[in-house]
Amino acid sequence: MNALEVLKYGHLTVLGTVEAVPEHLWDEPDVCGVWPSKGVIAHLASFELAFVDVLIECAGGGPTPYLDAFRAGGSFNDDEVARRLALPPAEVIREYTEAHEHSMDLAREVPRGRWSEPGTLPWYGMEYSLDDLVVYQYYGHKREHTAQIAAFLDRVARGVTVDGTAGRATSQG
Repeated sequence: MNALEVLKYGHLTVLGTVEAVPEHLWDEPDVCGVWPSKGVIAHLASFELAFVDVLIECAGGGPTPYLDAFRAGGSFNDDEVARRLALPPAEVIREYTEAHEHSMDLAREVPRGRWSEPGTLPWYGMEYSLDDLVVYQYYGHKREHTAQIAAFLDRVARGVTVDGTAGRATSQG
């Protein structure tokens, strides 16, 4: 597996999806639970920052505040999304993109053989490798959430309300 390619294509999926969200829909709820599209991207930004910390930890150290908060469990997702909901969509996308760029820079420094070593991340499971984390926690995660945004946009286009009943489609021009 080429982890760098998987990371790149996951990121491109996110960027392609956010391009499709009209400005007036960024704060509309119920894309993923109560989160709006902006909340979903805020969530992905926090996971991207946690991945930066994973790579810092794999490289031998440095502070890992996002990874520490993620591993602590609790309200990591809700806290991280809440911190970003008041920001403009462009700012949330920028933070996500910058975190991705940082993770790619760090990922390029990981020796090729290290990606597939089981037990690299004991907190994730001794049978798993960094490759597994990339596929399941990052690529699959991005695909899942971008599909939710796409489904939301489809519901809006068809005039379907959150409860599944037909509503009146409106034109935003």
